[in-house]
Amino acid sequence: MLFRRRARMLRWLVCGRVGTVWIWKALLLFVAIAFAVQLLGVIFNKSSVHPAGHSIFLSSDAQGPSLGFCQPHTHIMFLKTHKTASSTVLNMLYRFGDERNLRFALPLGYQFGYPLPFNAHRVKGYRGPRAMEFHILGHHMRFNKPEVEKVMPADTFYFSIIRDPAGMAESSFAYYKEVAPAFRKAKSLGDFADNPYRYYDSRVRNNYARNLLMFDFGMDNNANFSLAVAQKAETMIRQTFNLILVSEYFDQSMILLRHALCWPLETVVSFSLNARQQKPSDVGGLSGSFVSKAAAAAGIGFRGVRPQAKILTNVTEAQREKLRQWNAFDLYLYKTFNRTFWEDIKSFGYAQMEQEVSLLRMLRKEMAQVCLRDGGKPVEARRIRDKNIRPFQLGLLEILGYELQPGLDNATRTACLRMIRPELQYKDVLDAKQFPRVAQSGQQNPALLAAGASLVRQDSPRTGERPAEGNAGGRTAELRDWDGSRLMRRNQTLIQKVRLT
Repeated sequence: MLFRRRARMLRWLVCGRVGTVWIWKALLLFVAIAFAVQLLGVIFNKSSVHPAGHSIFLSSDAQGPSLGFCQPHTHIMFLKTHKTASSTVLNMLYRFGDERNLRFALPLGYQFGYPLPFNAHRVKGYRGPRAMEFHILGHHMRFNKPEVEKVMPADTFYFSIIRDPAGMAESSFAYYKEVAPAFRKAKSLGDFADNPYRYYDSRVRNNYARNLLMFDFGMDNNANFSLAVAQKAETMIRQTFNLILVSEYFDQSMILLRHALCWPLETVVSFSLNARQQKPSDVGGLSGSFVSKAAAAAGIGFRGVRPQAKILTNVTEAQREKLRQWNAFDLYLYKTFNRTFWEDIKSFGYAQMEQEVSLLRMLRKEMAQVCLRDGGKPVEARRIRDKNIRPFQLGLLEILGYELQPGLDNATRTACLRMIRPELQYKDVLDAKQFPRVAQSGQQNPALLAAGASLVRQDSPRTGERPAEGNAGGRTAELRDWDGSRLMRRNQTLIQKVRLT
């Protein structure tokens, strides 16, 4: 009885006082609010990830296929592994953050104390956990999760990139021949592959010669291989990192990354940076290295390498397999996360992946025509007219760079310059932007001082001894700059104590 009385009262309140017209008005208002929320979500999604400045993309497809109702990630930690095309990935992060005025967690020098484990106090401006919001952390480090978590927010997206250990060994040897003690002693990479224990000493730091991925991820690279240890490393990576990219499939990696981050396609368009003159490679049954693949996709060719470098880095397929076994932990990680990578592509959809990769390559070609001289052909550093964008040189193979197209308007030139600016110079630009007072006092030239470490003579008995000012400290060979002026090359008598890129 009481229930019926309350039901009648409710009907009277709704129909008598409010009326059916008001019910319909309330319903329509509710629908309108819901539609407005969805519309605002679409607008926010597009506007918040669109470049803050001038867009240089001519194609209407620069945004790429729709990402749906997702919010772009702006808290990002990229573990920049060695010899994996990571400099190109870092440039993409630089550009994204620079255009949106995000705050970078920058090192005091050019690295976070590598090869020592990462420490939060090596971040410039760090004042303690949660004292300051950092958006992007991405320079070379030896991963140390507890310390990284002191710097980055809880919702940070973690990702990294890996490569076939045989290809990594070839690149590492070419780059670190005069830096890594194990490589310095070996006559050639083939010589090292045939008997690595003759040259490798696990007690020596800066070896770069064994399980470099394992080391960068913060684990013991010198342990005897066991499945249990390898699986423990795999578990740590899976629990910490949201995505692991594969260098040999760089374009596919960029598509997966842009969907994971909810970024428009144009943000992951890039040119190959820190690339070196090198011979084609069939490492791991692939049709070429990342550099040659990226160059082919952009319609770019490479010049030949120095004959000596070819001889020193040439290896047989049997020796490549020896290098994989020597780097057994890295091989396990590569195989494991390569499988995961292709499982992700299968879930993504092969047809959609092919469509977006084609669009990405089209945009890269478009940008090469807009931004770069000669359609984007890389050139030797000494032939780049703008000395501020010449890449730093180290190793057996020359590091190539790009020249900007002349006659660009200011906005286009700024956008193009961001795409080709070398890593060290870009770091200095961001540093000056975030710490203008410090920048006014002057910074050290990264070509003279890299990673916060001094350049030392190969024959110097004291580590850290600086060469006399104005003296290269060894044999020099005359080279000509683009304008005919003389350049002095240091014939590898000056070497770098700590890894650069």
